[in-house]
Amino acid sequence: MLSGRRLDLIDPSPLDIEISDIAHGLARVARWNGQTIGRHAFSVAQHAVLVEEIATRINLTLDPATRMLVLLHDAPEYVIGDMISPFKAVLGGHYKEIEARLQSAIHLRFSLPSVPSAATKAMIKRADTIAAYFEATRLAGFSESEARLYFGTPRGVSPDMLSIEPLATEDAQTLFLERFAVAEAARRAEAG
Repeated sequence: MLSGRRLDLIDPSPLDIEISDIAHGLARVARWNGQTIGRHAFSVAQHAVLVEEIATRINLTLDPATRMLVLLHDAPEYVIGDMISPFKAVLGGHYKEIEARLQSAIHLRFSLPSVPSAATKAMIKRADTIAAYFEATRLAGFSESEARLYFGTPRGVSPDMLSIEPLATEDAQTLFLERFAVAEAARRAEAG
């Protein structure tokens, strides 16, 4: 990693994880395999911020730790990349095991539950699916009817409320780090 850390993908240690590496990597990983409109790719860092924004709009009382879990929901992709769901299914168990180990180590690094509750996972999935719908229709060339087939009809959030404009990598990285800092500061304030 650019921080100088060496991350063992098979047995990742929380001590080898830095938010700067996560932000740097996610800002350089393109969603939709880069098949989006605009001058820049829509990065996983931007997607993470979008999902966190959607989650806070559909759940106005989201606590800071849960906001951080949402923001980090795709964090393993900073080292393993963003693969489309059908390809993940083909790869099967080994890929999912590695992804789960990385996710657990990331959560532990930031003093979060290694495995979120079922309710938190469901809320993240809902916000992630809403984000995917808007990304598909605004950036990836899907018609609304086609997006509804894959992602359902988004409820509780209007695309007018969201920023879905692809940013330059440096801007996406900064945005992700800023959102992480806000969540971390709120968590510290809540802890007293």
